[in-house]
Amino acid sequence: MRIAFLVAPEGVEQVELTDPWQAAKDGGHEPVLVSTKQGEIQAFNHLDKADTFPVDEVVGEAAPGSFGALVLPGGVANPDFLRMDDKAVAFVRDFFEQGRPVAAICHAPWTLVEADVVRGRTLTSWPSLRTDIRNAGGTWVDEQVQVCDHGANKLVTSRKPDDLKAFCETFLDVFAEEAA
Repeated sequence: MRIAFLVAPEGVEQVELTDPWQAAKDGGHEPVLVSTKQGEIQAFNHLDKADTFPVDEVVGEAAPGSFGALVLPGGVANPDFLRMDDKAVAFVRDFFEQGRPVAAICHAPWTLVEADVVRGRTLTSWPSLRTDIRNAGGTWVDEQVQVCDHGANKLVTSRKPDDLKAFCETFLDVFAEEAA
């Protein structure tokens, strides 16, 4: 399955990109790095610059229907940049409209809030997003990983890098179920 990993040109938390990316590859999937600009993205280790990664597809040209699922890595700046880009927000919303599974970790649910896909769903995130999620009509829980099966698709969310092992295992299981 082709899995879109949507990130901004800078600000993604590196481990929240690389661990799920490797898990997807190890699971036999094809991860594809999608961003709002061509070239490379700059990852971070919290506030310090880390590695760069080449962009495979640009969000305005990428067809959501060509992917089986979407992963939204976190980082504080990454989802904040994405939620200010209309094409990125539309890209995310399209996965929900098409009933495709989505996984988001840490601060990534900010993009989900902007896409207006949180209402009626239960999810987790970095704790500082709790009020934003509630204000958007969602229910926030403090769990290592949360799977919400509300609506046509499943949403997998997780809180932080310490939860990556459970996040990766869960989204791979959910994506496999959805593909079957």
